[in-house]
Amino acid sequence: MNLLSPLARIKGVGEKIGAQFTLAGIYTVGDLIDFLPRAYEDFSQVTSIINIHPGKMTIRARCEKISTRPVRRGLRITTATLFDDTGKIQAVWFNQPYRETQLKPARSVEQTGGSGEEFFFSGEFEFSYNRYQLTNPSAELVKDMPVQTDRILPIYRSIKGLKTPIVRKILNELRPLISMLPETLPAKVIKDEGLISRSQAVLTMHFPENIDDIEKARERLAFEELFQLLLASQLNRQENAKLIGWQIPFNKNIVGDFVKKLPFKLTNSQRISAWEIIQDLERKTPMNRLLQGDVGSGKTVVAGLVACQVSHIGLQTAIMAPTEILASQHAETLVKLLQPFGLNVGLLTGSVKGAARKELYNHIQDGTVQVVVGTHALIQEPVKFHKLGFVVIDEQHRFGVNQRQELLKKSQYMPHMLAMTATPIPRSLALTVYGELDISILNELPAGRLPIKTKIWSPNSRAQLYAEIDEQLVIGRQAYIICSLIDDNPENEIKSVKAEHVKLQNSIFKHRKIGLLHGKLKSAEKSEVMQKFAANEFDILVSTTVVEVGVDVPNATVIMIENADRFGLSQLHQLRGRVGRSVHQSYCYLVTSTSAKPTQRLKEIEKSNDGFYLAEVDLKLRGPGEIYGRAQHGALNLQIATLADTKLIRRASMQAKVFVESGSNLLEYTQLADQVQYYQRLTTLN
Repeated sequence: MNLLSPLARIKGVGEKIGAQFTLAGIYTVGDLIDFLPRAYEDFSQVTSIINIHPGKMTIRARCEKISTRPVRRGLRITTATLFDDTGKIQAVWFNQPYRETQLKPARSVEQTGGSGEEFFFSGEFEFSYNRYQLTNPSAELVKDMPVQTDRILPIYRSIKGLKTPIVRKILNELRPLISMLPETLPAKVIKDEGLISRSQAVLTMHFPENIDDIEKARERLAFEELFQLLLASQLNRQENAKLIGWQIPFNKNIVGDFVKKLPFKLTNSQRISAWEIIQDLERKTPMNRLLQGDVGSGKTVVAGLVACQVSHIGLQTAIMAPTEILASQHAETLVKLLQPFGLNVGLLTGSVKGAARKELYNHIQDGTVQVVVGTHALIQEPVKFHKLGFVVIDEQHRFGVNQRQELLKKSQYMPHMLAMTATPIPRSLALTVYGELDISILNELPAGRLPIKTKIWSPNSRAQLYAEIDEQLVIGRQAYIICSLIDDNPENEIKSVKAEHVKLQNSIFKHRKIGLLHGKLKSAEKSEVMQKFAANEFDILVSTTVVEVGVDVPNATVIMIENADRFGLSQLHQLRGRVGRSVHQSYCYLVTSTSAKPTQRLKEIEKSNDGFYLAEVDLKLRGPGEIYGRAQHGALNLQIATLADTKLIRRASMQAKVFVESGSNLLEYTQLADQVQYYQRLTTLN
């Protein structure tokens, strides 16, 4: 048996169990070995019930009685009385009705006095619902416990139909093979970093003997994951340096004239970022830069300045945005910026059809359109550029790698590439996922902008909140009301955008004009709604998160987000950025789903308007998926490492740099090479 052997080769894996593993994406022996525990239960310290005290506790007890009752829609509470030789204790589980079957004594409680099978119960002992109780404890049969006295049990991700004890038992058959796993890191790296071997780390993760050993195993495997990702970035950067692109000399007169004609003064960070980009354009190597700036920080102006510089030697600019609304908005802004210089801006989206589309294709091909703004329509086969020299990918994490590459291929030389994002990138993510990119940061708001005032509201105070919103409408301002669902669902308490639109139109705000926007509308319908809102034809826009990115309505000064506790921190910050886009004071109201204590997420966004600080917090709370993007979500394969661990990232980054600079041959390390090459394909922008 080897790592590529089918699971059926393992003792205890029959057709049924094999099928269940397959549904979880586990096909081979190697897949199962890499299926690492998500947590551990430490049953080594057992407390008798008479000695129990508040905190995380483990007891060895039997179940005397157990029952489940519905409390409200969607919530069931299971309550049990547990006992040992010293006393009794109450245990409570929320939405875990299967505990009744699990803990039911072998014979009826009436016959045995509740002396069924013995379990280890581990959970928080706390004062709740006017009594002390064990809350949501895990339950492990004593007879299933390993023989060793340590009793530290791995907990695996749930696989439907397979209980954790079965997974442990099957993995136990693989112990000899795990102990012979090949090494994946260079020996020098292991020695320099003081790491244990890979086989020892994986063996410890599945069969821990003490908590300290688990931490050593985690460090080794987390380092390996980060080293692979960072090495891929280093190698991509090395490959990018070999490419030949357009050399675009700095034209002081054109750039100076552009800045003078602006109706506002550039912020200092806009000036620095623009200069960094202009310097990149002068090199033979194509630029590969990320411009990250908080909402409203002026990224489009920087892109427009560079497009103006690029056009003076006859090269074209392509700007790709994720939605028609955002593409249209960019085009409108760029027309105002670039028309005074005689530059033509074209807009290519799904709404441009027939003769108009064909005419635009011709103008792009003959070069009479110098700047083309569009959606993914830009990467379609009929689009042929005259001389494409500069590519801007806005909200680049919303596009897949292949989509970005298709646009870059439409140039005879590799064009300069600028990725832009309004989602601030945490430092640790910038070092890993975006390690091959140079990064420019816009961290200032344009002059005259006031910080948005953010406040958490209980749903019980809705009437007062509506009154505050109406005060803004009275003085001529506009408001967004954001809901997370489109259609009303009687089984779900989350407010739907359609139901909210009807309710507000027929009651609280019946004296106001209210628009409705959601993702199921056709593109032309969405554009029409947004244009009417921008033209002040609606006082209120009830919408889903389709307004999240890039929509600019300076007169809108209020955004109310329903069920705000159901949104991620970065998304809340993005939504908040729909207001605060003028000199008027703006407000963001976060309405919670219940009157319970607000979440840490909401407290953080209430106290801070700093998107970079919030991005760091969001990374710690939720991981990299939201920031890294839809196409790559879940593809990082990080089971152990966290991108919030800046110290380990720094160590792995240094080792990756040393590996590349020393000229080491990656292909000498077969397994390492496979994963690094996978990450190279995944993260590269060229």
